[in-house]
Amino acid sequence: MPAHSRPPLVAVTAGEPAGIGPDLCVMLAQRRLSARVVVVADATLLRDRARMLGISNDIPRYSDAASAGDFSVLHVPLAQAAQAGTLNPANSTYVLRTLEIAADGCRDSTFAAMATAPVHKGVINDAGIAFTGHTEFLADRLHAPQVVMMLVGGGMRVALATTHLALHEVAAAITRDGLERTLRVLQHDLITRFAIPCPRIIVAGLNPHAGESGHLGREEIDVIVPVLERLRKEGFDLTGPLPADTLFHPDRLAQCDCVLAMYHDQGLPVLKYASFGTGINITLGLPIIRTSVDHGTALELAGSGKAKVESLIAAIELAAELALRSKKTAAA
Repeated sequence: MPAHSRPPLVAVTAGEPAGIGPDLCVMLAQRRLSARVVVVADATLLRDRARMLGISNDIPRYSDAASAGDFSVLHVPLAQAAQAGTLNPANSTYVLRTLEIAADGCRDSTFAAMATAPVHKGVINDAGIAFTGHTEFLADRLHAPQVVMMLVGGGMRVALATTHLALHEVAAAITRDGLERTLRVLQHDLITRFAIPCPRIIVAGLNPHAGESGHLGREEIDVIVPVLERLRKEGFDLTGPLPADTLFHPDRLAQCDCVLAMYHDQGLPVLKYASFGTGINITLGLPIIRTSVDHGTALELAGSGKAKVESLIAAIELAAELALRSKKTAAA
């Protein structure tokens, strides 16, 4: 098959070695995908986990993009041997190194996109490394000034104005400048990545009842409304701010392309209820395409054969779709 007609090459990071990420990665070898996959992980870890799951462990090594087959592994050595279900802070540098290799490979066009299995934030911090999540790590690595976390699933797209913050820090983190930058990234990537010419975005309020005319908080009046009014004058199609407890009504969602929630647990419980196990996380605002699963490391399932691979498959398929669309747009 000519190189230009081959499926996109997606780098998949295996995430926390004690969790289900390695399980999911070896399970990919049994599936037909619309992308070629190179798993960035310790090859011995994958062979051992495949053996635990009763899956063939004959996984070819990745050499270069030109010769990459449908499934291969780019070996990155663990610091210490991993045990399924048991966290080890010593392997935190390994986890971050896999992310660096995948991100750098996307930036230099070795890989068309990257998809990530879950990491364990706590054990990385236990290793003395400040880490709040993939989104922030990749933004720093790729020098992206503003990134937006968006989940896709259950017929919804839900983006977040803030990501991994303690609840008491959220209100102060929502500023006019920050909210405007978030909406500009969201608008831009819905147009360029998802081919939606005129995105319709519903914006949630921060407070109950969207502030109840200021009686339950003034963030809507002082921050959110002025930003929406300014961007509407530029042609943005923005509805809100609306109370978060009613904006997810199916009739309302049918009239929009994306919801912008103010914080993590305002928007994501609804989407995950509708799509858990098949949802996809995508980081907007990066110079590369990055998708991820919508679940955690599930340490208790590692090596048991009970983990479900559907979310990772969905993440890879979306990454490949976005990569192909980006390639066609660049060629046009």
